[in-house]
Amino acid sequence: MKRMSHRSSDIVRLGVATGAAATGLAIAGTALGAALIAKALLRGSRRYNVRDKSVLITGGSRGLGLVLAREFAKRGARVAVCARSAAELERAKSNLWSLGYQLITAVCDVTDREQVQKTVESVANQLGPVDILVNNAGTLAVGPMDTMTLEDYRESLDIHFWAPLYTMLAVLPEMRRRREGRIVNISSIGGKISVPHLLAYSAGKFALAGLSEGMRAEVAKDNVLVTTVYPGLMRTGSPRNADFKGKHRSEYAWFSLSDALPIFSISAERAARQTVDACERGTARLVLSLPAKLGIKLHEIFPDFSMAALAMAQKWLPEPGGIGTQRAKGRESHSFISRSWLTVLDERAAQRNNQIA
Repeated sequence: MKRMSHRSSDIVRLGVATGAAATGLAIAGTALGAALIAKALLRGSRRYNVRDKSVLITGGSRGLGLVLAREFAKRGARVAVCARSAAELERAKSNLWSLGYQLITAVCDVTDREQVQKTVESVANQLGPVDILVNNAGTLAVGPMDTMTLEDYRESLDIHFWAPLYTMLAVLPEMRRRREGRIVNISSIGGKISVPHLLAYSAGKFALAGLSEGMRAEVAKDNVLVTTVYPGLMRTGSPRNADFKGKHRSEYAWFSLSDALPIFSISAERAARQTVDACERGTARLVLSLPAKLGIKLHEIFPDFSMAALAMAQKWLPEPGGIGTQRAKGRESHSFISRSWLTVLDERAAQRNNQIA
């Protein structure tokens, strides 16, 4: 009986091992097959030429959105931008016209689905159906977790998740009908790594990253390719229009300084070129700047180490206090550091990219 019991045990163990091996081989084979299919599809797809294509950029009146509008126009696309400020849109139009490019503008709050639908229809009437959608509109509130309110989280999700969903749902029916289109969603390194003092912002960008990557899988069969962009620190001049809470001058000082350093940040112009290139290639994911690539890879491989480093960095950031949960714009939060030679590159970017009225 013991002998039979040992044999039975050996058989069971052998069966389990064989089953596990078979399962592993099946998973490996499936992954390999999927990789080969994806590679074949990419080889067979032609580069998407943006010339004469109709492009709609949300949040396109200043910052990266405006630089993207210039880059698309430079490559021969027909460009429309939308934003909430009519004055900023007028300045953006003047900027592109001074460079010899035309620009269609529309006042639109992208968190309002009805306004989004009307804007997409208006752009289609003027430029033709939207061929390329760039979801760039964003908001940024900087401060310790204790200064963030529920409204900060709602606003971040409204602009970073719901607004891109509204715009994608507005353009996708026509793209899928024509079996052609590109969508570019601007997330952030904050959509891969939740950074201290940017908690609400990161929550919204994480939501956008999940929506964007999942949407790509859903609509690729219709020859509509979605690209998710993860910029790291970038010199757009945007800190002066961001919101700062708590000890707002100290918060603005570290943030504007980080955004301006040439080794750690990327110029908006270079970021725009790489983004449009990724759109033309139909790239699934684009991480902008070498430091951002290294940071995301490190976080993926060594998450405990990465989170420990972020927790340590948090100790060096300003404590709660100051104006508390109230908001102050960056332009209202200058200090001797934020006005120093250390931030000159970002100040020049602010001048170029319509960040200053």
